[in-house]
Amino acid sequence: MPSVDTSIWISAPMDRVYEIAKDNASYPEFINDVQSVTVIEKQGNRVVADYVGIVPQFLLKVRWRQEDLWDDATHSSKFRQLQGDYDRLEGTWSFAEEKDGVRFTQHLDYEYNVPTLGVLVKKVIHGLVVKNLENIGAAIKKRAES
Repeated sequence: MPSVDTSIWISAPMDRVYEIAKDNASYPEFINDVQSVTVIEKQGNRVVADYVGIVPQFLLKVRWRQEDLWDDATHSSKFRQLQGDYDRLEGTWSFAEEKDGVRFTQHLDYEYNVPTLGVLVKKVIHGLVVKNLENIGAAIKKRAES
């Protein structure tokens, strides 16, 4: 199963970066790959939301319901798809103070199987997933630093 890891340093206080990340309902305002997020359930640090993502290269929309479990003590989150277009989608986000800012690290395990996809197309999809995570990191950085 494919995995992706990304990391970005953000020149902003931990509280600001972490609160931006936790506010998933606002993602469509500043993350281009996210068309909509509809919060279905919010109880403490557990959030269940329906996502619609956009893959502009293929004029494709990807839909899934995701559960996020936020840990304020460790400034981290575990998430997983409950249902949707992926065969599997789960990962972690972590935030660590570093120098005068925050290191935002993402880890994602995913599976997106279409029976007719060849190895080349799977590599293209992997590249898109990597770019998507990089875009999320850059969008959170831009919002936190502004």
